[in-house]
Amino acid sequence: MNTFGRNFRCTTFGESHGKALGVVIDGCPSGLALAEGDIQPLLDRRRPGTGPLVSARAEPDRVEILSGIFEGRTTGAPVALLVRNRDAKPGEYESLRDVFRPGHADITYRARYGVRDHRGGGRSSGRETVGRVAAGAVAMKILVLKGIRIRGEIREIHGASTPEQWEEEIQKAKSGGDSVGGIVEIVAEGCPAGLGDPVMGKLDGAIAGAMMGIGAVKGVEIGTGFAAAGMRGSEHNDPLVPGGFLSNHAGGILGGISTGQDIVVRIAVKPTPSISKPQQTVDTQGNAREIRVEGRHDPCIVPRIVPVAEAMLALVILDAWLEREKYRAFLH
Repeated sequence: MNTFGRNFRCTTFGESHGKALGVVIDGCPSGLALAEGDIQPLLDRRRPGTGPLVSARAEPDRVEILSGIFEGRTTGAPVALLVRNRDAKPGEYESLRDVFRPGHADITYRARYGVRDHRGGGRSSGRETVGRVAAGAVAMKILVLKGIRIRGEIREIHGASTPEQWEEEIQKAKSGGDSVGGIVEIVAEGCPAGLGDPVMGKLDGAIAGAMMGIGAVKGVEIGTGFAAAGMRGSEHNDPLVPGGFLSNHAGGILGGISTGQDIVVRIAVKPTPSISKPQQTVDTQGNAREIRVEGRHDPCIVPRIVPVAEAMLALVILDAWLEREKYRAFLH
């Protein structure tokens, strides 16, 4: 599955150390003013090579619009967005051709397809998210026209809750040849009530699937999430008054449908699996091996995953909004 969405359909393509990555968007409404400058800022936030605590891979990640635009506006035809790899170094991964990296999808891709791209993980690499972010930037521009804004922020890194501590935790992990994970919160503000398609197409189910579809994400919660398990109904229920809700433990979704409140999502991001500490593994013949993963890797994925999560939430919200409008148009 390389395509996401029902109405705003995004098909990503490309590999970490191939020639390019990108996305084809089918279902983008016509008449939207769109240029590379609308997409580039979000890509800049996820790109590598921006500081000492992220991957040193020097990729400009400049987006090119290949189709679907005429005189600065979308035509309703597929919008193709391309980002060329400029600093790919596939030769650095030759030593991993016959060895599985712990924590990576190497062994599962081999089990599923009988072949794997050992050059940085190929499609399973975090670099695949370039296409998602590009598509998400387009979705965000449409949502802003509807009064909906998406924002994300780091909440924790390795249990620490302040920016000074975050940098310290990442630096300690990097110095020790290790990595750390964390928690990111993403919020959709201004989302109208009535988005979502129960029973099997619930909005929170779509959001959870979108977030878990990001390679490094191992947990998702909406509203109070797992903390709800320790609450009473009288605590967790959001009281209703003539002016609206008095609280938002539900995270903006009830019965799989948006309530009109902020949609609040948190994701748990695992530590980067590529670390230089020695680890036990096996090779493609099943022999025991020891591995040290060298190269240009993030000691913490959390800062660069924020725009990816924002993009995925934007894609879900826009797709649900288009579905609702399609249904209303059919009825009226």
